[in-house]
Amino acid sequence: MTALPADPGFERGGVPVGSRLAFPTVDEVSRHFLSDDEPETVHIEVHLPGRPDPRRLREAFHRALLLHPRMLVRQAPHRWYRRSYEWELTGTPDVDPVSFAGPGPQALARARARALSVCPPLHRSPPLRLEVVTVNAVRSVLLLTLHHTALDAPAGLRLLATTAALYGGEGTDTGGSARVRRALAGPRGDGRVRWARPARLAPVTAVRPTRAGSAANGMLLRELPLPQPDPAAEWTVNDRLLVAACLAVGRWNHSHGLPDRPVRITVPVDDRPRDMAMPIGNGTRLVEVPVTPEDRSDAPLLLGRRPDPAAVTRLLHTTARRTRTLTAQRRTPLGAGADLLTAPVLPVGMRGALTRGVRRAAAPWTSTLLLSNLGRIPYPLDFGDAGRARAVWFSAPARMPRGLSVAAASTGERLQLALRWSHALLDDPAGAALARLFEECLALTYGLRSAP
Repeated sequence: MTALPADPGFERGGVPVGSRLAFPTVDEVSRHFLSDDEPETVHIEVHLPGRPDPRRLREAFHRALLLHPRMLVRQAPHRWYRRSYEWELTGTPDVDPVSFAGPGPQALARARARALSVCPPLHRSPPLRLEVVTVNAVRSVLLLTLHHTALDAPAGLRLLATTAALYGGEGTDTGGSARVRRALAGPRGDGRVRWARPARLAPVTAVRPTRAGSAANGMLLRELPLPQPDPAAEWTVNDRLLVAACLAVGRWNHSHGLPDRPVRITVPVDDRPRDMAMPIGNGTRLVEVPVTPEDRSDAPLLLGRRPDPAAVTRLLHTTARRTRTLTAQRRTPLGAGADLLTAPVLPVGMRGALTRGVRRAAAPWTSTLLLSNLGRIPYPLDFGDAGRARAVWFSAPARMPRGLSVAAASTGERLQLALRWSHALLDDPAGAALARLFEECLALTYGLRSAP
């Protein structure tokens, strides 16, 4: 999703307060689809072995916001006939986004529920909040909730990394460099899945009354061993996750009586640097990866209770080649269609109605699920006397018609997974069953080795 225009001087606080910037394409599309029934939130959890000092943490977080002034935005008042929505840069927060939750057995569960059900308002700066949850006498969790119309998970992690550096008294320029992708030759024979209607996850929901304030999404977090790389294999952890998601969807649908269809997975790709010059906003582009076997005869071998290891290995090879080819292609964040729909020709109110109509018409061709993998967290996230992060989870919105997202990150030798689903698609017991199936399918890829 597009970042606001890069300007290193701007990042250091040299922007006049009250400046306005038109919404980029991704921000506008997200704004058109906002609904109280499906909050557009990104949630990030940083688990610490200690407890940070409240005064110092609040001060460090506020200083970090000033070092990343594009976080300090609010949506400017607008009329339907205006040509675009605009961000107004405030220079300082309108409200204090930091709060502290007292200890309690359900404190973290309640904070997670808020992250899934209550969006930080767009009309107040910044469009985020940080809740510090005391887990027990020593452990704590930093839970950051972002409004995804304004910010994404990598931007939120950059803010937390700056906060950690300021809290610990270190320099702020921590982080890695941009990823470098190579364009490789893609596999042939993808035409049959390119235009086919993608698989939809079989819905399983219990009829129950909707409670006011209840979360529109369910979520389950898992921590697994990080698979060790095979030097001879071309596939990555991300390719394993894609294949595991494909197997889980295929087996789930097969067990619920749905026909086999091609699984298409939306993958955010982010090439921004991770240092202080990182453009803040929504900075990823979305790529759709078809995760299907090249040979149709492999389909029944993959859908069995015990998928054939050779067929899974072939699917890993195919997926790895496709992913590298597709992610290396330069394109606009949401494609040419979204650029056309957000061109400032018609008033923004009319563009919104048109965009929602196109979305309803295109719903059957929406990808099966979204898989967002941040990879190894590039920041130390060392909070001094509160310790270094032991685990980092994040989750992405699970809005219908897709209704399902998988998010992954790794710290140390552990893989942190978050499965998030719309309650219009799955109830919580069904979501837990799907998470167990996904974990089982991922384990199938761990022991596989590339043929010499």
